[in-house]
Amino acid sequence: MLDPKYRKGFAVHPSTLFAIDGLLTDEERDIRKAVRQVCDKEIRPHIAEWFDTGELPARELARTLGSVGVLGMHLDGYGCAGLGAVSYGLACLELEAADSGLRSLVSVQGSLAMYAIWKYGSEEHKREWLPPMAAGERIGCFGLTEPDFGSDPGGMRTTARRDGSDWVLNGAKMWITNGSVSDVAVVWARTDDGVRGFLVPAGTPGFTAHDLKRKVSLRASVTSELVLDDVRLPADAMLPGARGLSGPLGCLNEARYGIVFGAMGAALDCLETALDYAGSREVFARPLASYQLTQEKLADMTLELGKGLLLALHLGRLKEAGAITPEQISAGKLNNVREALDIARTCRTILGASGITLEYPVIRHAVNLESVLTYEGTSEIHTLVLGKALTGLPAFH
Repeated sequence: MLDPKYRKGFAVHPSTLFAIDGLLTDEERDIRKAVRQVCDKEIRPHIAEWFDTGELPARELARTLGSVGVLGMHLDGYGCAGLGAVSYGLACLELEAADSGLRSLVSVQGSLAMYAIWKYGSEEHKREWLPPMAAGERIGCFGLTEPDFGSDPGGMRTTARRDGSDWVLNGAKMWITNGSVSDVAVVWARTDDGVRGFLVPAGTPGFTAHDLKRKVSLRASVTSELVLDDVRLPADAMLPGARGLSGPLGCLNEARYGIVFGAMGAALDCLETALDYAGSREVFARPLASYQLTQEKLADMTLELGKGLLLALHLGRLKEAGAITPEQISAGKLNNVREALDIARTCRTILGASGITLEYPVIRHAVNLESVLTYEGTSEIHTLVLGKALTGLPAFH
């Protein structure tokens, strides 16, 4: 999405004003181009229909995305590419420029399910699951959020108790991306030893996944409820490296980082669409783009987009240096999703009535971003994270 030679219809591409390409390596630009080409060929021709029908060929898409190496691309070994944080971020940007649901599929697969196994799993877990997940042959999901506990995961009611050498899990998880199409679920449950993570293979007796219907947002995404009813697992199903909430929260930071870039992809696709539309649409015998109010909107949106892209790149370099903090990721997620949503809404006004149809991507991005504003930490929670960092006083306890 960033390279101006790939888009026409306006005089100067928004990213050119901020010289974004000059901040990237050749490898990063190549990865961005490769992901864009996959999206242009495999996603964009169909995404409006998938959104309209509320269906997504998740398994076929996972294999396609696995073939170009984006699943778990920032992890080392076990069939993963081991690429840098900026490369992963640019892939998220291109994926979300196509649709937030597509980026969600990749984020949950790579930054939540695969990362949990890579970071906290045993060597046997890694060898069994990571190579086929990287190839898109197996899909994973991440079961943390519950019907009554989203922002406060410490209140989770899902439990795991020992029964001989086995574990028995009971509870429910809600709003789980990839849930019903997953081959394995990473489920977090309360034990006598604190919160622990478990690998629950699909088909395990007592484990079911039900798709959530009638969504208005993220329609091109599989969203499910997971139900665990006396699910019996062997002792080695537990992830040995995670104890307490630091385990799942560490995974969430990985996914939140991808959103910092991804949200800018959705915003950029909206802005490119609005620029192209305003340049070709005539109002009172003049191009819409020639009016001062329209140019003010375009200029303001470009400023926020540019700042968001620069923030994302800065955080990516910090992550590659091992110097990024959770508070910095919260700042990036809070700012970039909030500004992306505002850009999408403003672009809709430029398109007028055309902006509410699926002939253009703007309203689809806008309603998707309403979900992105909420998941992986609501804007309110990230605001309070920053408030605590600034004052030293936690407002959410």
